[in-house]
Formats: sequence, C-alpha cells, structure tokens
Amino acid sequence: MDIPYTVEVRRDTGLTNGKIGIWLFLASEVMLFGALFASYILIRTGAPSWPRGDTILDVPLATFNTIVLISSSVTMVMAWASLMRRRFGTYRIYMGATILLGLVFLVVKYFEYGHHLRLGEFPSSNNFLAIYFTLTGLHMLHVFGGMVVNAYFWGPGAKLWKTNPVWFTNRVEHSGLFWHFVDLVWIFLFPTLYLL
Repeated sequence: MDIPYTVEVRRDTGLTNGKIGIWLFLASEVMLFGALFASYILIRTGAPSWPRGDTILDVPLATFNTIVLISSSVTMVMAWASLMRRRFGTYRIYMGATILLGLVFLVVKYFEYGHHLRLGEFPSSNNFLAIYFTLTGLHMLHVFGGMVVNAYFWGPGAKLWKTNPVWFTNRVEHSGLFWHFVDLVWIFLFPTLYLL
C-alpha cells in the first residue's frame, strides 16, 4: 500500500509528510532542551555564587569536539548531496565519515566524563555538575541515536537505494535534519557550560 505524499510535496503545506514529521519531532526536542536551558538559567541566577565553566571543564577538549560536530554536519550535507547527484559510492564515504565523527565525539566525552568521575566530581557534587552531566548526557544520547539511524542508512537500509533512490534520498535528508539539530544544540551547550 502506498502512502500518499511520502516523497511528493503536499499542496497544502509545500512539504512532504516525512519532512513535516521530522520538523514536528524537532519542535518537541526544542521544547525539551529549552526547558533544560531555562532551568539552568533559573538555577544559576538564583545561586549566590556560580563557578565559571572554564575553571572546571576542559575547554580545549570541548573546542575540539565542537570542530568534530561541525565537521560531521558538513559530511552529512555532502552525503545527501552525493545522493542528489546519484553518486552512491561517494554517499557511503561521507555517511561513514559522519558516523565516525559522531563516534569521535562520544569517545572524547567518555574520557572527559571519566576524568571528572576520577576526581570525585559527580552530578551530586553541586548544581553546576548536575546541570553539566544532565545536559551533556542527554546530548550524547541524541548523538548516539543519530549515529544509529545514520549507520542503518549506511548499512542495511541502503538496500532501498537500489529499489527506490528517491525515497532513500528523502529519508537520508530527514536523518540529516536531526543530525544538524543535534549539532546546533551543542553550539548552544558549548559556550553556555564551558565558557560562561
């Protein structure tokens, strides 16, 4: 059974159903992270004293991770653009690079978390660390989730390219929108937690 407007643009919205769905999902994600950022602001402004992130956190490591995530957004765009040009082999290279960069990000966060835990800096230590672990931990879950979806489209899901390349390209675009959102969240997390 064919679902209408799977790839074709709807006349009433000018978007496909998939794109409407991913934008609605991302709107709910904005509310989730927005609530956590608002909580951070309320807790910080209500605290008699607040540590600067750069005195507790590793700014050079986080800067490296920022470059990694921005690079992964570029490779995600290049993966989608390769599909638009009907270059599946190039797509696999760029999508593989996107997944690998996501893995690099998670490995760096693993070592950063390990450093804090070895020093006895736990979420229960103070409000700053509680917020840090909550926001970055939730962000890491999103990075992992995006990597799983991208790995599916790199591996077993890539079979759809042979049977329906338009649908496949459409789904990779939706995955890319989520990936860019995850990167954008980090762009806000990095200065908020590490630099202020």
